[in-house]
Amino acid sequence: MMKRERVLIVEDEPAVARGLEYALKEEGFEVFWARTGAQAIEITGRQQPDLITLDLRLPDMSGYDVCRALRTQNHRQPVLMLTARDEELDKVLGLELGADDYMVKPYGLRELISRIRALLRRAYGDLAAPSADQVQRFEGLEIDLTRLEVRLDGNAVELTPTEFRLLRYLSARPNVPVSRSGLVEAVWGYESDVNSDRTVDVHIRHLRQKIERDAANPTRLVTVRGFGYKFQG
Repeated sequence: MMKRERVLIVEDEPAVARGLEYALKEEGFEVFWARTGAQAIEITGRQQPDLITLDLRLPDMSGYDVCRALRTQNHRQPVLMLTARDEELDKVLGLELGADDYMVKPYGLRELISRIRALLRRAYGDLAAPSADQVQRFEGLEIDLTRLEVRLDGNAVELTPTEFRLLRYLSARPNVPVSRSGLVEAVWGYESDVNSDRTVDVHIRHLRQKIERDAANPTRLVTVRGFGYKFQG
């Protein structure tokens, strides 16, 4: 029997959580529910869900704090933030803390499920696709496409699935400039609610902090002014 994909719903409103839980179960997902941030962190550590939908307004802590705690503990599964707010600052802050995508309430269940499937497919399906060259090697940097691991100077680098996709896409095209819109299409696969240029910029900044020896003066992930980025191979 094929393993069912597991989704953790982090939502303190029972009616909202039950509606989403029912819809996801109808689609064949295994579903867990956390009403608080503390429960979300505990359930993630115990059950290892494949994806987390995370409401920002929780009774004990904000969704931002939950996302920060999960990434600090090296939980790398995709996080889809859900909120009633529609302010660009909130969206950017969520991305800064490691969220993979963002949806604003009210949302349609079909669209939400479509987003969840896209995140799961890109986090686990696309990344597992075989490659002719299973390990990309650059000066001090190794990108293992089989184990989905990155090492810098022999030390493991923890990347989220979105960060890995972004790095893999750019490193497969060394020295070729890629526009921000091209990266959104290739890495996210759909138009996010978040401003696409800002989304890419935030994830590039995270990557630089992890794979550059000096993130303030990057030599691998280079900005192409007015256009996008390129991987300096």
